[in-house]
Amino acid sequence: MDYNQYNNYNVNNTGDDSLSNKNDIGKKLVKIVIITSLFSVLIGIVGCVCVFKAFPNLLIDSTTNITKTEKEVTVTDKGIADAVDKVHDSVVVIKTYVNNQLYATGTGFIYKKVNGKYYFITNNHVIEGGDQIKVQFADESEVIAKLENGDKYADICVLSIELSKNYPVIEVGNNVDTRVGDTVFAIGSPLDYSVFSYSVTRGIISGKEREVAVSVSGAMNDWIMQVLQTDAAINNGNSGGPLCNINGQVIGVTNMKLASDKIEGMGFAIPIEEAASYADAIINGEDITRPYIGASLANANTAAAVTRYGIDMQDGVVVESVEPSLSADVAGLKRGDIIKKMDDVEVKDIATLRYQLYKYKVGDTIVIEYIRNGNTKTTELKLGAKK
Repeated sequence: MDYNQYNNYNVNNTGDDSLSNKNDIGKKLVKIVIITSLFSVLIGIVGCVCVFKAFPNLLIDSTTNITKTEKEVTVTDKGIADAVDKVHDSVVVIKTYVNNQLYATGTGFIYKKVNGKYYFITNNHVIEGGDQIKVQFADESEVIAKLENGDKYADICVLSIELSKNYPVIEVGNNVDTRVGDTVFAIGSPLDYSVFSYSVTRGIISGKEREVAVSVSGAMNDWIMQVLQTDAAINNGNSGGPLCNINGQVIGVTNMKLASDKIEGMGFAIPIEEAASYADAIINGEDITRPYIGASLANANTAAAVTRYGIDMQDGVVVESVEPSLSADVAGLKRGDIIKKMDDVEVKDIATLRYQLYKYKVGDTIVIEYIRNGNTKTTELKLGAKK
């Protein structure tokens, strides 16, 4: 026997058996791993199904929360052209003359028509100081108007013209349903009315019941107006024009804006409810009478008051003088007294005092809290009327 051949056989035979055993073991291990993995995946799937069946909102929890906490809002903007057309011919240009010279221009609108007489609303400051007023209609016809009456604190006046020609009366809306964010537009004649008359500006209601201090009698703010705020552009010449909603209804009378390098888009309008109440009173021939306390007053927070009356600078109103036998005198108020409250409402200055005072009627009795010589006192004051 060939030794070498045998030896080679034994070596080769032994190596094949060892490799075969190892391969069998490896295959078994792979099968075990695969089966275990598949079983784990299966268990996971079954577990997830069970969890989702028990808690069906788990995956859509954030979507469900949004649906529950937020309103669905559909915005459809078709423009305001139809509303503008509806209002356009009810709007007029107001021209104020002094000695036959054009003094000021503004805007107004046809508020009512009674027995052939048209009544127009505009701002009192548009016609103040004039001796003749003309109204120019959308068809460019022009007629001299009669001033029925006006009120500088309400900044409302009423003009009238008797005409046989028909013009549309503006539709009056209300602010009960008006919300911040509602679309509004203003129509007016800013700057040069011959070029920019019937300009339309659009915006939103930015705020309601804004209290804005204004000057009525001089350079000092002496009155507070409660107005609508809008970002629709309000320019010189727009005063007295209508602020309208998208239904073409007037909801305010534009009357002022805040102008500054630091301010943009802050215009204001008198709510139509207030404007209409004054206009109706004027049309009905009623006098606009406000209560009067019979005293000359000054702000206590000025250097002049501190020097003149020897007081500390503070909020309040100083009594400069009282008229004999009128309300303040009867109530016992004296020169140098500092009015601090009116019926428990704090009085910061003349503007707030007048604003609160004009909420009352002639004949009402109010409680005044004041300081005299460092002591706080109260008195009852019956409101009279200025003669």
